[in-house]
Amino acid sequence: MGLVSFLKSKFKKSDEAKVDAKEEASRDTYSKGMEKSRKNFASRLDELSKRYAKVNAEYFEELEEILIESDVGVDLSLRLSERLLNIAKEEKLSEPKDLNERLIDEMFVGYVTKGEAIQNEIAFQESGPTVLLVCGVNGVGKTTSIAKLAYRYMKKGKKVMLVAGDTFRAGAVEQLRVWADRLGCPIIAGKPDSDPASVAYDGAKYAKENNIDLLIVDTAGRLQTKANLMQELAKIRRVLSREIEGAPHESFLIIDATTGQNGVLQAKAFKEVTDLTGIVITKMDGTSKGGIILSIRDELGIPVRFLGLGEGMEDLQEFDLDKYLYGLLLGEKENA
Repeated sequence: MGLVSFLKSKFKKSDEAKVDAKEEASRDTYSKGMEKSRKNFASRLDELSKRYAKVNAEYFEELEEILIESDVGVDLSLRLSERLLNIAKEEKLSEPKDLNERLIDEMFVGYVTKGEAIQNEIAFQESGPTVLLVCGVNGVGKTTSIAKLAYRYMKKGKKVMLVAGDTFRAGAVEQLRVWADRLGCPIIAGKPDSDPASVAYDGAKYAKENNIDLLIVDTAGRLQTKANLMQELAKIRRVLSREIEGAPHESFLIIDATTGQNGVLQAKAFKEVTDLTGIVITKMDGTSKGGIILSIRDELGIPVRFLGLGEGMEDLQEFDLDKYLYGLLLGEKENA
């Protein structure tokens, strides 16, 4: 069974089958959140298939253009097109529909094999606090994502606390404090322009003394230079590791999907200054170019851990490759 057939059978609604309500809601969230990207990508692939009775050089050129304009990335787009051209020659495939389905196969295999094994949920330490360091430039939805992560794990019964370490951005500390009040979780915050590492130290100390399960540390999104950013993050990491063994255990980068390839450049820059264990992509529902997930994985090998597919607290979804590809390429039309 090809991947397309598998996805269709996996997500097809059936009156007879008992579908887990939570799982169905998650799938529907993906489908709705990927709607703009699907209309841009899947509809263009469909239109391309209708204009060419048989694939030829012009078909592959247009396919490359669709992939690049969907933020799949230039290098990956060229490789995917070349791979499909070789498949067409080797297997004597000439129908555009067949090649489009093989495209989904290649996207899936490429994502799975590019980096380490896919793991989305935070792996909690057996004893002591688990520390999550959160990075990201200003305006990507970092504060809101931190709140949604806190909400997610509080619902799972974890004791969560926040550390407002972005002391250089006006309003950042207060914004996180508002979220902490709404969620009912403790927060450690310093004064504006205070040393973020000292705030992290206070947070680590509190977390150890109060049996906190998850300590989420916000960091500055942008300092004057990359060297300043590297020094600040390195200092925070040193302080955390001295206070809590192995900390930080996770380092997430928040990226706004609507920034497209600029988001990939941000990921490259942050990877140079800190060890990233995962990406959280926000505002996926607001972009028509959902290929950024494939581009990040291909260029950096870093897994996408969570996707922001809406404004609600429940709309920060654990990344699921099957649901992503289904939402991007098939979605609601299969249930019509």
